[in-house]
Order: sequence, then structure tokens, then C-alpha cells
Amino acid sequence: MPLLDWVNRNQAEETATRVPYHLLKFEKSYGDVKQAKENLIIQGDNLQALKALLPLYGGQVKCIFIDPPYNTQSAFEHYDDKLEHAQWLSMMYPRLQLLKDLLAEDGSIWITLDDNESHYLKVLCDEVFSRKNFVRNIVWQKKYTVANDSKGIPDSHDHILVYRKSDKFLRNLLPRTEKQNQLYKYDDNDGRGRWRTDNLTVKTLSQAYLYPITNPNTGKEYLPSAGRCWLTSSDNMLKLINDNRIYWGKKGDGAPQLKRYLSEVQDGILPTSWWTFDEVGHNDESRKEQKVFFGSEAFSTPKPERLITQILKIATNTNDMVLDSFLGSGTTAAVAHKMGRRYIGIEMGEHANTHVIPRLEKVIEGEQGGISSTVNWQGGGGFSFYTLGGSVFDDNGFLNADVKFKDLASYVWWLETKFALNQTENFDNPFLGIHEGTAYYLLYNGILGDRRPNGGNVLTSSVLNHLNECHAHDGKRIVIGEASRLSPARLEALNIEFKQIPYSLYGNKAK
Repeated sequence: MPLLDWVNRNQAEETATRVPYHLLKFEKSYGDVKQAKENLIIQGDNLQALKALLPLYGGQVKCIFIDPPYNTQSAFEHYDDKLEHAQWLSMMYPRLQLLKDLLAEDGSIWITLDDNESHYLKVLCDEVFSRKNFVRNIVWQKKYTVANDSKGIPDSHDHILVYRKSDKFLRNLLPRTEKQNQLYKYDDNDGRGRWRTDNLTVKTLSQAYLYPITNPNTGKEYLPSAGRCWLTSSDNMLKLINDNRIYWGKKGDGAPQLKRYLSEVQDGILPTSWWTFDEVGHNDESRKEQKVFFGSEAFSTPKPERLITQILKIATNTNDMVLDSFLGSGTTAAVAHKMGRRYIGIEMGEHANTHVIPRLEKVIEGEQGGISSTVNWQGGGGFSFYTLGGSVFDDNGFLNADVKFKDLASYVWWLETKFALNQTENFDNPFLGIHEGTAYYLLYNGILGDRRPNGGNVLTSSVLNHLNECHAHDGKRIVIGEASRLSPARLEALNIEFKQIPYSLYGNKAK
């Protein structure tokens, strides 16, 4: 597959690996304390924050929506959108790598951009997510007026690139609207309800479905147009005609059309790649929403709540996890909150405090802006605010003294298995779990109750006996600790691999 090349691409490929793992530092919870644990707002560099999230949420995020800088070469109040093209690519590449690792196997990522960088990003995403996992390029009509003062061809749309993690992704149908139901305007008063006309032919050519249909009122025969055939067999077509499910025009002398009954259609409709402003909102609508929340326009190009709602309807269900690592004014988090989704939002600037938190506080209070009336939002819920703490490992690979047992257990498990550790577990012994037939144990931070230096963190015969009491395992075992007093021969005989903190376990992976 062709690859996109740019200055410093090699460094960009290694950035995600080299960025240090950081701890997340809890600052404050808002609203319902229990529900606040499910929703995170993180202030800090999104590259470091994404890396910090991997051991906690790797492979668990159902939907990622990001609205990154469009690289329009403009200077905005809240962020720099004036990167050199190669810098922009180097900024996006490692973030896409980490976002992919956070996605669930049935998850999807949605990225909004305009023509400045969308085509380059398409090539990057083909590489990171695989070309076969490209779902669609959705065109969103973001403006309802034309810039008549433009010297060229004014733009009226943005792109939304959609990729899935794997073929396990299944899109939802969109709910039907009353406007769509009004298309079913005919009724024969035969108890089957309202119907509309539909095409009787399909593109797939089948010789068995090429036959004449005779209008019973005129005797005139009809054949499909060139390159098409009828959608069913002649026997089934005769049944449809006899059952009064074929329409012959107002006077009964026209070509056959199918009667499509409202009562027989799907509960929802298929999403398409063309989203109009009357369907999902436009830029002016989102700016007006901003004024309601903040009293002024916080950002020049925010996204309307209806746009995010459409995405979450297609890509998620209630209680699924949603992530936005370019959170901006907090629209994604606000919509996810109102729709009953769990969420993680990452924002670097001070407006995480000045805009995002106040907006979500209003959501908890029951504000009635945006989609609130549509989803019958009445308030409630909660979220937690975090900042980035110290790195898990220092420049020499040594552990940060602030790292607790559960912190290190999460990083150990992620680095070994590439799966997130169950964060609801209350670890009171060294056993972490079993992955692909291998049992993992961590000796760290006095987990065995011995608080002396290195106490309980060294693998000895007595500690091994205790591990067997914690969780006996017949297969391979990996024990991670500060040192081992057991000989290599005995470890091999017991099918135990010992990994020392930090060098044997991590090497360069710690950074």
C-alpha cells in the first residue's frame, strides 16, 4: 500500500512509543459521586493523556469523535491552527496510533476536517486503521448561506472521515422522523395503512428476473430498463399484483410500481454519506449554542450538538464509552452526558476549567440548550476532573515513588497483554489475572503486607508458596518483582518467568 511521506516522518512513527506513561491525578468530582467515576474530563497534553489512558481503557472505547485543528493557517484564541503541513502530520500520526489502541474491536472513530488536510488524513488513516476498515467519508453541509464576497469557490461543507477498528463494528439505524413518515401519503383503506410508491427494479441483472409484466387494466406489457431486472420472480410478482400491492398510476394505465407500506418498513432508516444542515445543524447554530452556554462565542468553529448526536446514535448505545481528545468547549461530553453514554474528554488549555467544567455543570443542573428538549434531558449525572500527574517511570526507567500497586498493576497488565485491567477490582494480593493461559503476579508496594524495604517484593520460596495460595495455576506463570532468590533452573522447572522491575519488564517500553 502506498504510504504518505513527509519531513520527520520517522520521528513521528516513534513518538507514541517514546512518550512517557503518566499517572492521572484526581482533582474533583461534580454531581452524583457514583456516576462521576464513569465520566472523565482530563486537562493536559492529549498525547500524554492518551498514553495514560491505555492501561485503564485500552480496547474499551466504543466511539471516538475528534475535531482536530484544521490547519487553516489561522490564529485562534484558544489553539494554534497555523502549523506547517509536515508538523501537522507529525502531530496527528502518533495520536491516531494511540486512539486506535483505545478503540474496542467493535468501535469506530469519526474525524471532522475540511479540504486543507482531510485528503492527507485519509491516507494516514488508511495506514493506521487499515484501508479495509474505512467506512465512509461523510459530507456535512455546515453552512446555510453562501459567502458572496469569496473570490474563488466558497466552501459549504466539512468532511467526517469514519473508520472502524475491525469488521465487528455494526452501525445502528437512525430513528425515523415524522417528516420521513409523511412520505407515505396514500391509503387504500384496506387495513394495511399508509404507503408510498417504490421502484420495482434493481441493478443486479438476473436472467430469471427478466420477464414482461402486464398491466391488468390495459393489457400493456412492461420490461425493466436496460441493465436492470425486476426485484423478484415472476411467481412472486403475480402474488403482489393479485394482493393489490402494485400501483399502476392514478388512472390505472401506467407502468408498475411497488406499494411500500409504512407498517412494514424497518424501525429506523439507513444513515447516508450526505448530512444536511437542517438534519444535523450548522456552524451558526453551534455558535448560538455557545452564546447560551458562555454568553459569548468561545470558539469560532464549534460543532452543533445535533451533529454529535447523529454520530452517537449511529455508533453507540446507552452506557457505551465515548472519547474526544480535542474536546474544545465540551460539546461531545455534553451530548454524551445527555444521551446516557459514558465519556472521556481531553483538553489542554485553561478553558478546560473556564468552559468545559462550567458547561457540564449546567448540563447536570438540567440546562435546556442544544438537544436537551429532543432527548428530554432533565439533569443529573456527574463527572470527575483530572490533571496529568507525574510520569510512571523517570528518565532512567525507575519507578516514580507515587506509583501505587493498582497503578503499576494496570501498566504491567497493559504492557504484557495489550488489554486494560479491570479497574473495579480491589487488589489485596499479587495475582492480577490470566491471559492466554498465562497467570500474572505482581510483587510490589508491600502487597503481601510486609512494609520493610523490598519486603514481600522479592520472589522467595515462602513468597512462592503464598502465590500458590493466592491463585494456583498449572500453566505458565509470570512473576514481576524487585528480585528473585530462586535459581534459573528451579524457575524453569516450575514454568515461571521472573521479570524484574523495571529493566527486564520494560526496557525502552517504559518511556
